Amino acid sequence: MLTLTVSHRTRYTYSAPVRFGSHRLMLRPRDSHDLRLLAAHLSISPPARLSYSHDVFGNSVAVAEFEEPGAVLNIDSAIEIEHYGIDGPSLPMAEFARHVPFRYPASELPDLARVIEPQYDDPNGRVLDWARAVLAPLSRSGPPLTLDVVQILAEEIRRQFTYTARDEEGTQSPIVTLETGSGSCRDFALLLMEVARGLGMAARFVTGYLYDPAVDGGDQVNGAGATHAWTQIYLPGPGWVEIDPTNGLMGGRNLIRVAVARDPTQAVPISGSFDGSMGQALGLDVEVTVALKRDTMQAPAA
Repeated sequence: MLTLTVSHRTRYTYSAPVRFGSHRLMLRPRDSHDLRLLAAHLSISPPARLSYSHDVFGNSVAVAEFEEPGAVLNIDSAIEIEHYGIDGPSLPMAEFARHVPFRYPASELPDLARVIEPQYDDPNGRVLDWARAVLAPLSRSGPPLTLDVVQILAEEIRRQFTYTARDEEGTQSPIVTLETGSGSCRDFALLLMEVARGLGMAARFVTGYLYDPAVDGGDQVNGAGATHAWTQIYLPGPGWVEIDPTNGLMGGRNLIRVAVARDPTQAVPISGSFDGSMGQALGLDVEVTVALKRDTMQAPAA
């Protein structure tokens, strides 16, 4: 078990004061048996009226409504959690799903159907062709083990593609990732998600934070210092399993889950609008720090 603190600071700057529309915030982690939220502080300037709800996936969503204009918008979130991540090799697979392909029980199919279907156009089957080429050595001696399939797909995305921290909004399609040979964490998560669906497995997109052990003397990982994205695959037995293709990792260690969704567009950490021209928007700065707790967490200044 680790006790971690997360500081997520977002700053929008404008050439003159603007009026802000509603902003939708997905910053609060999902409590579960493997992640316990101990404290959460949210500070917004100019001041905002907050309302909270759960979306269709059960994610915690805060909506900020503003009355005052401003030339700067600061959104500072600080959280403290207890984290109980697991490693891939210890996952207790159901016997009928030990090998790929497998079929989900009829009782679960109605709830999984939408996240088993590939969501992105691939008329020439390039995404599945890539996966089959990667898995070919495993399949020569019979149906491969499911955990091996998932692990190798994640490792091959990390190995074959160049990680780039893209600042542009949105997520590129799996075809673009294959063609360019590079992408951000959210691009790799989407590629793995569509590959898993093509192989008949339920998969969904996850956004959250990544603890980098390098800040405390451990091995470095890619994707820290900003929000992170990865994939969940539903495996009979362990259930929804965290897979991080950016780092080739299986299991929830180092991953702090905030929101899950069928598609990346449904899990944007911060989204909103302002009344003015696009030329008034000067910049966006995001700073994320995840660290082992060493002293009492302080709420960010307003």
